Amino acid sequence: MRKLEAFPYHHVLVLGLARSGTAAAKTLLKNGKQVRVNDQQLTTKSTVVQDLVALGAEIVLGSHPLSVLEGIEIIVKNPGISYDNPVLIEAVKRNIPIVTEIEIAYQLVPGTLIGITGSNGKTTTTTLTTKMLEESKQQVKVAGNIGIVATEVAESLTDDETLVLELSSFQLQGTIDFRPNIAVILNIYQAHLDYHKSLENYKQAKYNIFRNQTEDDYLIYNADDSDITTAIADTRARRIPFSTTREVQNGAWSDGEAIYFQNEKIMDVEKIVLVGDHHLENILAAICAAKLAGATNEGIERVLTTFAGVEHRLQYVTNLQGRYFYNDSKATNMLATEKALASFKQPTILLAGGLDRGDDLTGLIPHLKNVKGLVSFGETKEKFNEVAKQAGIPHVLTAENVEDAVQKGYGISEENDVILLSPACASWDQYRTFEERGDMFIQAVHKLL
Repeated sequence: MRKLEAFPYHHVLVLGLARSGTAAAKTLLKNGKQVRVNDQQLTTKSTVVQDLVALGAEIVLGSHPLSVLEGIEIIVKNPGISYDNPVLIEAVKRNIPIVTEIEIAYQLVPGTLIGITGSNGKTTTTTLTTKMLEESKQQVKVAGNIGIVATEVAESLTDDETLVLELSSFQLQGTIDFRPNIAVILNIYQAHLDYHKSLENYKQAKYNIFRNQTEDDYLIYNADDSDITTAIADTRARRIPFSTTREVQNGAWSDGEAIYFQNEKIMDVEKIVLVGDHHLENILAAICAAKLAGATNEGIERVLTTFAGVEHRLQYVTNLQGRYFYNDSKATNMLATEKALASFKQPTILLAGGLDRGDDLTGLIPHLKNVKGLVSFGETKEKFNEVAKQAGIPHVLTAENVEDAVQKGYGISEENDVILLSPACASWDQYRTFEERGDMFIQAVHKLL
């Protein structure tokens, strides 16, 4: 196990367990730190709690009293806990630093660290980068917001292994020294304002990915995003742009026929199996990161000619009687749904709806030109019905849930239609996660067979 050698804090509060908090607490305890754990949900009967007690942790359960701050030098918080939490508000007043688990993981990484963030496309780009390195015979591991706790992976890394981290704004907001050797920032769109309170706060959290970089590091960025190009103006890192609209110096671009990296042709676009124009951005960003970390053109081409997408992200499911089913349950905001709709030229049946966060959905109207039918569900179903009416969509139906929407969508479809689940909303009104929602969609599709 690797040791925390540059972490100067001895008395640590871990606020909120779940997987990342548990991993951070165990790592800190194994490194001789005094750890106090505070969790509102778990009880003393929990195996996780019992394991931490056995390792020497002090446990406070059931509430978040301000007394947990006594003697604390730093807080490692679960990314999902809002900064409105009274303990965190008081910690700020007392000048106690607040970090997330990736700050601990960073201290453990001995070799190359690639960090990838953006409003959309993080998981696809992270997966592509990892696969490109694997196919190039590089030693690589993946973790972070992709669903694998970074600290657990970082503890077992060898010096010649690259760690690829998918990073959310929630994770990045809680960083102090975090510094990837290769940072990737894909795009910035309005998202998670219920957590960050303003678009500017959200942007600043994302920009933490490159804030500590030096002249020895690389910053891969979307040259077509004016917010990003403005934000990185003062970075000390070596800038590596990518663009889907024009040739760029020292980076990756496409002319529509082929993909290039630093004046070298990588492969023809027609060989790529991943559908969707927006995925070209992800592909170019991944090529930049993978090439800088040692990937070969052959390894990159093997991935791009076989990889058809990540689960729940414009994932092809099946062809039934000439209808093409796609699962894009990860589309939890309008922008993601707009990009999904732009991926198809043929008539589309859109299945959409979910948690009502108060968004004005009329912004979708210009993107519904190919939509011949809309089946709505969840809290936003009436909003979607009104949008469909304004857009002049011929077939508008309401469903009880995703499973019912599949049945009704199939009923109004014809041969060569796309039936697309791209909700434009979070899943929490009816499903625990977007993954559960996507799985229900896939199961319902297979019941049609």
